[in-house]
Amino acid sequence: MSEDLRYTEEQASQRRARLLGFDYVNTSQNGGHKQIYVNLISVAEMRELKSLPIFADANHITFGILNTTPQSAIRLLRDKFNDRRVTFALISDTGFREYMNLYDPPKQIVYHDIELKDAGSKALIDQISTILNEVRADDMLAYLVSQAHRLNASDIHIETQVENVRIRIRIDGVLHVIARLPFDKYRVLLSAIASAGNISTGSNEAQQGHIAQKVKMADGTDVDVNVRLETVPTINGIDIVMRLFNMDEKRFVLDKLGLSDSERGVVDSIIAKPSGLVMVVGPTGSGKTTTLYSILNSLNNEQRKIITIEDPVEFQFRGITQISVHSSDVTDSDTVFADKLRAVLRLDPDVVMVGEIRDQDTARTALQASLTGHLVLTTFHAGNAAAALTRLSDIIGQNPLFVSAIRLIMAQRLIRRLDNETRQEYEPSEAEIRVIQSVINTLPEGYERPTIDGLKLYRPGSSESNPYGYSGLLAIREQLTMSEAISKVITTPGQVVSTEDIEQAARASGMTTMLQDAILKVVAGLSTLDEVFRVIG
Repeated sequence: MSEDLRYTEEQASQRRARLLGFDYVNTSQNGGHKQIYVNLISVAEMRELKSLPIFADANHITFGILNTTPQSAIRLLRDKFNDRRVTFALISDTGFREYMNLYDPPKQIVYHDIELKDAGSKALIDQISTILNEVRADDMLAYLVSQAHRLNASDIHIETQVENVRIRIRIDGVLHVIARLPFDKYRVLLSAIASAGNISTGSNEAQQGHIAQKVKMADGTDVDVNVRLETVPTINGIDIVMRLFNMDEKRFVLDKLGLSDSERGVVDSIIAKPSGLVMVVGPTGSGKTTTLYSILNSLNNEQRKIITIEDPVEFQFRGITQISVHSSDVTDSDTVFADKLRAVLRLDPDVVMVGEIRDQDTARTALQASLTGHLVLTTFHAGNAAAALTRLSDIIGQNPLFVSAIRLIMAQRLIRRLDNETRQEYEPSEAEIRVIQSVINTLPEGYERPTIDGLKLYRPGSSESNPYGYSGLLAIREQLTMSEAISKVITTPGQVVSTEDIEQAARASGMTTMLQDAILKVVAGLSTLDEVFRVIG
């Protein structure tokens, strides 16, 4: 606290003392030296009575009190020390805290860094659990977030179980246990998260929230806490997932998406056009938002007006108008989403990003916008590109207009990338060769097929710093662009549109599937068959 603020607080305390009829003591004027008297009353009594001794001798005791100290506490202390002369002096709140830190010194907390090699071990779980049990609620949250960032984790999971509460962090797509909390400490953490994220601890519904704050931990470390909250009530309590936001704008560039030359060529040619619909599809955690943000960032310049509608806004870009829609604040968030989009279109944007297409109204409005001179970017939940087109067709019905609107549907998943320093070469088995060959044989006509004669694959190795043998995530993708064959499948009157028919037409038009892309990356030594099977089957 600055000297000016402390002076102001002491002046206010002196005025309160005059009004209440008490003496006043300025505890800031003793040069930092404060005498304490430890054998008079306990620390618990000091906190409960809001009173503490600031002077004592054989005949006299002076207690420092606050303007909130109850009269019952004053009477109790006079009765307890009736063999001495007891007086009371008002002191400032800051002075009271300073004295309390002397009577009850805060524990010296050592915030141990979580080492990936120890993840899941009993020693690490016990160590981190002990740290979390000893610190205040804000520090619990800040410590978890800071460690998750240090380990490049994507999210933190707080899960209520029968006996305790498990805390896990997801690194490169895989969850690792780091701590277990008793329920009383979990409730403290839950209250801190709920207060910061503006959610209710008593709700019986799933909730969403966002925390953006700076926390100074007990060891002086400053931590930026910027997370998206998802909560759901379970039979044991409220489970929480906190998705971490990386606030570095340099992440969101097309060059860092890992697009192949052909994939990058498709994206560049599509977004160079002034209108059309671009959809990025995949499950939660597949990097859809990162892909959209990277495309947005590449389009962001002084000549374009770009507006986004998001739930919530995950990253703020300079030069882009971003509108946040909080689904927890409205009764019909889908209608609000569509209404916001219609309002945005009246502002004459060049590019619009819709966080997610959720309903028929939003889908129709987005398609109409893409047909009337706007480039519309959006996400959609679907297993692959063909399934997204099928679902979209189901939502809006057979409509020849949307054939003209759709420019690109890009489906993606994330698999772990092998660590080049520790990966181990091996000769694949006959079964592995058969799997790889069967996928390579289905590549489109004219596609350069890798040879598998003498093929060597790689498995993850291990090192002290990287015990799991993977380093970072790798996107596997498929890109569906509208072709004559696909258009025919969609627009043929009376024909039931199926995912299989659309995928067959897309592959005949030259699309490579996510499985094919993944196998090519395995052959190139970037990942493993086990990873491919874990993520896409």
